[in-house]
Amino acid sequence: MDRIVYDRMAAHDSTHWWYRARRDILADYLTRYGDVPKGARILEIGCGTGHNLPMLSQFGAVEAIEIDPAAREIASERLGRPVGDAPLPALPGIERGAYDLVAVLDVVEHIEDDVAALAAMKTLLKPGGKILIAVPAHQWMWSAHDVVNHHHRRYSKATLRKAIETAGLRPKKLTYFNSLLFPLAAAARIAGRLTGRDDSDDSPPAKPLNTLFERIFRLERHAVGRLPLTPGVSIVTLAEPA
Repeated sequence: MDRIVYDRMAAHDSTHWWYRARRDILADYLTRYGDVPKGARILEIGCGTGHNLPMLSQFGAVEAIEIDPAAREIASERLGRPVGDAPLPALPGIERGAYDLVAVLDVVEHIEDDVAALAAMKTLLKPGGKILIAVPAHQWMWSAHDVVNHHHRRYSKATLRKAIETAGLRPKKLTYFNSLLFPLAAAARIAGRLTGRDDSDDSPPAKPLNTLFERIFRLERHAVGRLPLTPGVSIVTLAEPA
């Protein structure tokens, strides 16, 4: 990712509506469907500035990997111990067969060979272990945001399912989310193209709007995995060895 993406993440990951509501949604989703055992060993790959680590720590002992040095330093401070720097898909030095849960939250789209990355994650799992995956949806929504984030692709449910299954895994509770705000996001992407003002700036909006968007997005925590949501900005699933 461009340096500015990490800088914005560090500045806004505790206040931006998207980060705040998404953490709650993923926590509820894991609670309902993750079957994470007590005292689980958890690895987050591509943890960025570490903003998901406190949420994941509710489910067990968390370790993390981040390849960007500045983001890794912030994440290490948040975690209270060093964060590793092993890159995907090789993951050198990471213990195989050791984790109850591997989390890759808006990471797989950054990897050129996503199938190889998912297959490598599979080797990290204990028997019964799972991979929590979140990715951006809809290739037609490609924008400057994807460019500065160095994405290789956005996914449909079908293309994500295919990558997971090709890697020797099977998806569980694969669903869209961030659906309530999807019409607004889609309209903004289309307007950006039509006006030539496609902007990568993902700083939070004014405080009243930030609060409103957070409340709307957070409403989905009760529905993700339980109800068939309409198309959303993102897709989430749990993957387990086939």
